[in-house]
Amino acid sequence: MMKSGKIDLEHLVQLAFRAGRAILEVYSTDFSVEKKEDDSPLTLADTSSHRIIADGLRSLHPHIPILSEEGKEVPHSTRRNWPLFWCVDPLDGTKEFVKKNGEFTINIALIEGQIPVIGLIHAPVSGDTFLARVNEGAWRIQEGRRQELKLDTASFPERVRVLKSRSHPSPHMESLLELIPRHETIRKGSALKFCAIASGEADFYPRLGPTWEWDTAAGQAIVSASGGVMLDFKGRPFIYNKPSLINGPFLAAANGHWLSETGILPKAASLPL
Repeated sequence: MMKSGKIDLEHLVQLAFRAGRAILEVYSTDFSVEKKEDDSPLTLADTSSHRIIADGLRSLHPHIPILSEEGKEVPHSTRRNWPLFWCVDPLDGTKEFVKKNGEFTINIALIEGQIPVIGLIHAPVSGDTFLARVNEGAWRIQEGRRQELKLDTASFPERVRVLKSRSHPSPHMESLLELIPRHETIRKGSALKFCAIASGEADFYPRLGPTWEWDTAAGQAIVSASGGVMLDFKGRPFIYNKPSLINGPFLAAANGHWLSETGILPKAASLPL
């Protein structure tokens, strides 16, 4: 079996750039919007990006299966036998794409067992790319320059910068925020919230509503590789390739010690979600 350490990260970056250019071609037009069965939006950009990424990954690594939001549904009876697989959201934040606010991304993750070990998030509008190989490091690529992302976990924030979804509000979020006396909120769309944690621009991203595995896998790898954490409400590592691809609530933070020592984790677990 091919190991994750053999994956050439630069190939993934170039593949994401190609998909990003295809997305921007659609973004500049008066594109039409369809509705999927779950009432979420679908555009030509979603399907074009999916095709480019899926074809590229199969060409580079034909023996690694692909799980993509816009691909065919794969039953757990098949997936549970995958030791390694790609988890892809070819256009995360389609609602932001439709609103034309620029806050959408391409997410590519490699899952080994049930844990993301490689993550890439590319923002086509800004051109920023966030990349990680867990246990090796995380980086931000801007205009061809690569900067290592390494979070300061030695100190706690005096005023906690909390990320909230731009298009997916939660009725229980205010109850959680009451547990953090000194905080400010930052709204961002798509997986850019994970990037804000990894780059030190925010401290805490609680997600109370449902997400899909392809929404979070790349972001989890990037946050983890930069020194942060992503846990479920019982304090356990967040896992993938579950029988249901729908995620439960999670807490992503730049400082795992802050989560435990301030008591946020047990208090969050007691919320009536």
